[in-house]
Amino acid sequence: MDVLDLARLQFATTTILHFVYVPISIGLSLLVAIMETMYVIKKNDLYKKMAQFWGTFLLINFALGVVTGILQEFQFGMNWSDFSRFVGDVFGTPLAIEALLAFFLESTFIGLWVFGWERLSKTVHLICMWLVSIGTMLSALWILAANSFMQRPVGYEIQNGRAEMKDFAALLTNEQLLWEFPHTLFAAFATGAFLIAGISAWKLMQKKNMDFFKPSFKLSIIVALISAIAIPLFGHGQAQYLVKTQPMKMAASEGLWENSGDPAPWTVIAWIDPGKKENTFEIKVPFALSFLSYSKFTGSVPGMNELQAEYEKTYGPGDYIPPVRTTFWSFRIMIAAGCGMIALALYGAYLTFRKKLEGSHRWFFRLMIWGISLPFIGNTSGWIMTEIGRQPWTVFGLLQTKDSVSPTVVAGEVLFSFISFTTLYLILTGVLAFLFYRTARKGPDIEPHQQTVIHDPFAQGGDTIVAK
Repeated sequence: MDVLDLARLQFATTTILHFVYVPISIGLSLLVAIMETMYVIKKNDLYKKMAQFWGTFLLINFALGVVTGILQEFQFGMNWSDFSRFVGDVFGTPLAIEALLAFFLESTFIGLWVFGWERLSKTVHLICMWLVSIGTMLSALWILAANSFMQRPVGYEIQNGRAEMKDFAALLTNEQLLWEFPHTLFAAFATGAFLIAGISAWKLMQKKNMDFFKPSFKLSIIVALISAIAIPLFGHGQAQYLVKTQPMKMAASEGLWENSGDPAPWTVIAWIDPGKKENTFEIKVPFALSFLSYSKFTGSVPGMNELQAEYEKTYGPGDYIPPVRTTFWSFRIMIAAGCGMIALALYGAYLTFRKKLEGSHRWFFRLMIWGISLPFIGNTSGWIMTEIGRQPWTVFGLLQTKDSVSPTVVAGEVLFSFISFTTLYLILTGVLAFLFYRTARKGPDIEPHQQTVIHDPFAQGGDTIVAK
């Protein structure tokens, strides 16, 4: 592999592994904030216990996720210096705000939340968790503002061979961001909700702490259902915007080589031969691609061969067709994961509201445990489709990936950092899974022999804290 291939492989690996942590933080912080809100309103200690128990998962994820985020930043300077130089003026403001404002909210108020139990008033303590939740969402907003610029550059001017920001408001009102942000946000809510619902299903199947895990399942399955339905709604809008702004990505995600004709059928599966630029086998649903593209059952969609000719006229000679198989199948894996989430959430909500959770539904509980993986599969495949489908561009229409890599770095250096980063990320992810499993297995109860009495030497009179 050359430098470019290794740098791309490293970016893909580290970003996918980092993207395990981000949606967990966003989803869990929202659910914990809702649980604590119910505790403050209903004055029921059960909700306090729920907030504290599920907040433990949030803290574990937050501590490990920060490390992966820091490493993520390093690789831009190491492997993608020309990309950083080109977009630095545009990315500087949103990423600085993300670091100084959003991350400040998360890190500061999560500390106050951890140490503020019984020390802050209930309302102030609740505000701390909502600020943490808002901070995680704002963090996603600024990151996606930068990513949306890569998908649809706006508010810039090319000066001295680099993009310089001319309109900050345009960056925030980028229509790509307006569709991408809610789509990603609800996917994150679903991640946290399915995590809680899956663990709760595991404990309900074991018939342990039923009074605790039944309301946990009920609350999380409602959030899971709302999120699972909202994700495709915003995804549909994003797909229609894709047809207008990145038609090549849309055509690749459909394995569409020639103009579809009117109306356009949607390809369910296809055996794609990129060398011959044809599909040897297809199963299609009539009218469906027209509806997906235009919200009506008429309209044609341009194919890759037609778009390749147009792009050559606009951008000059070159191959502008992205890796078609990866784009095509990652899109379908994302859709399959989304359908699985909707089905599980619907049936879980049905059992909850019909008060049938205590019945014989071990098969469903087992599915819910496996269902924890569905949002991660959907998030990852959706991200792969978004980024791979944009190739060969790093910034669409302005900068190609081959021109973004650092000019002075050598293959051995990238290979060393790739192995080092990947090993560290895998260790951290393994630690995350182990700590989650151990915390879930232990459950919310604190056994007397596990309690430790801590005396605060700086508090007047010596406050006593009981901890695990």
